[in-house]
Amino acid sequence: MNAKKRILFLHGLGQGPDSWRAVAERLTGVDAVIPDLGAMLAGRADYLALRGALFAVCDAEKAPLHLCGLSLGGVLALAYAAHRPERVASLVLIGTPYTMPKRLLKLQDLLFAITPRTAFESLGLTKRQMRGLSLSMATLEIPALLPRVRCRTLVLCGEKDRANRKAARQLQEGLSNAAMQTIDGAGHEANREAPEALSAALAAFYGAE
Repeated sequence: MNAKKRILFLHGLGQGPDSWRAVAERLTGVDAVIPDLGAMLAGRADYLALRGALFAVCDAEKAPLHLCGLSLGGVLALAYAAHRPERVASLVLIGTPYTMPKRLLKLQDLLFAITPRTAFESLGLTKRQMRGLSLSMATLEIPALLPRVRCRTLVLCGEKDRANRKAARQLQEGLSNAAMQTIDGAGHEANREAPEALSAALAAFYGAE
């Protein structure tokens, strides 16, 4: 990589900024910005509040932006690229859904309801915030965002992330300038499970600009 790139890495639900450290440390010529999404909720636990807080962070950054998000982070990165296409130079989506699994989200909420509050402490979210955020994402219409994205995009999916293989293909097909790649040895949390393979894919993508 020649010119140093400032990249915003967005973590998934249940992760924190530390989940990106091993990847960021392996990338040379990169100025990594890793926001704490949980800290952005400030009591209000829903997707639109989180999206608004992240948009404010991104708007304060000097354009053009390079966004890289996993799962929830991918949904947020995609939303920003769709709503502010003129400000985004590149987009990386990892383990990002194409449609929201409504039944699965409801089942997940039932499990959250009987889970002790202390189990959520390490995630940086309260039990109420986790439940509220998860349920508020059930009505998201991700396919509607795709035609509005202009930047070059890399869609990544872990080799073992079977739940998101189809979604990765659908995202790649729905975006006007996107490539798709599988991360060897990774499941859904590729940033934690295969940081070396993921960082190699990112280095190749950013180095091609």
